[in-house]
Amino acid sequence: MAHSKALLVLENFIGGKFVPCSSYIDSYNPSTGDVYCRVPDSGKEEVEAAVKSAKAAFPIWSSKSPLERSQILNKLADLIEHDLEAFAQAESKDQGKTITFARTVDIPRAVYNFRFFASSILHHTTECTEMATMGCMHYTSRAPVGVAGLISPWNLPLYLLTWKIAPAIACGNTVVAKPSEMTSVTAWMMCKLLEKAGVPHGVVNIVFGTGTRAGEALICHPDVPLISFTGSTLTAQRITEKSAPHCKRLSLELGGKNPAIIFDDADLTQCIATTLRSSFANQGEICLCTSRIFVQRGIYSEFLKRFVAEAKKWKVGNPSDPTVDVGALISKEHLEKVRSYVKKAQAEGARVLCGEGVDSLALPTGNQKGYFMLPTVIAEVKDESCCMQEEIFGPVTCVVAFDTEEEVIERANSVKYGLAATVWSSNVGRVHRVAQRLQAGLVWTNCWLVRDLNLPFGGMKASGIGREGAKDSYEFFTEVKTITIKH
Repeated sequence: MAHSKALLVLENFIGGKFVPCSSYIDSYNPSTGDVYCRVPDSGKEEVEAAVKSAKAAFPIWSSKSPLERSQILNKLADLIEHDLEAFAQAESKDQGKTITFARTVDIPRAVYNFRFFASSILHHTTECTEMATMGCMHYTSRAPVGVAGLISPWNLPLYLLTWKIAPAIACGNTVVAKPSEMTSVTAWMMCKLLEKAGVPHGVVNIVFGTGTRAGEALICHPDVPLISFTGSTLTAQRITEKSAPHCKRLSLELGGKNPAIIFDDADLTQCIATTLRSSFANQGEICLCTSRIFVQRGIYSEFLKRFVAEAKKWKVGNPSDPTVDVGALISKEHLEKVRSYVKKAQAEGARVLCGEGVDSLALPTGNQKGYFMLPTVIAEVKDESCCMQEEIFGPVTCVVAFDTEEEVIERANSVKYGLAATVWSSNVGRVHRVAQRLQAGLVWTNCWLVRDLNLPFGGMKASGIGREGAKDSYEFFTEVKTITIKH
């Protein structure tokens, strides 16, 4: 393909060096629809080189003390933070998210991921028991596993890539990481900082490319004993099948169809503001976003009226405009997929109260070919509708009424996913009671996306296998050994 403008060309990062690839794929700017970057189309050969490099680096890196590794992680965090604005600009352009979201959420969290695991690695303890009658003492020790294969998604590119790299290398593993081919730029930028941070060559290797080529080569490689993946449930099924012959350790953080349950004693002012954010933040392209809103019948009409009025105020447009609330969706194909759900809802008799197909979208001249969509609210949707059952992953949410607590718990649980939920009520007993019964790995009450990284993150059912967090990531990225001493 011929391109009229000079394109940014990325290279794989293997063994501490940038390495060109024999073939490349186009990466688009979601806000303009134009190709602006070329990403390596890596395959078995590139993955083999990266794994070889990671294996060679493992003995030295794993022998460093937790304190030495911690200091290097903190230095890398400092370097990313120093270049925060450049990273934010790149993330916004590459992914389509607003510059405000990249500045305040994505890049600060990437920095914090390194700082958090730099600290937590210093504070883990092991177990010890004594059997006095047998004259024996038992204790456990933990050691890094080896080469970790890390596959991260396109919605929160550096945020979720560092959420995997940081604990993996803090624990003494080396890594081969594959970011999404649609959002590779900030990973490439981070590679430029690794040597300055003191990361030895081969500890972090980044191979760019598609899931079917680079991703599959990584999960099938016999010298990669553990895989951490964040993405779709469908892809996770394939990873499970392909890795099974090797008995690999898997951490799978997958999709969600997250409910918000709003009881009639909720603080509607706080609830509406937060539920707008949980529905439409990052264009609704967060696995934790709310896409099913259950409102108790007594306040249903009032909630719907106020919620729709506020949703219409969200500004859609050029992501580099700091006043914009909603940027571009990741790709033309994804935009069409999200739009198709709205059309299906209408065909089933649901009402679209605002957004797609109802309100006009005015875009700046330079963004006319971008992948934009208005925040869309759908009412009168049946629970069995695909819009209430499947992950849409866009700025679309469905609002339905309920009558009783028992009823809404059953309806909230009636999907294959179980990632997150929110509950809104001023009744303390009720929020505890409902939270216990919801089939979700995370339940927020009267808030959303308040995270303590010490605690487990992950979902039930089709939303994943395993958990991530200080203790859980430490256990995933290390092997435990029980040692018995008779005295």
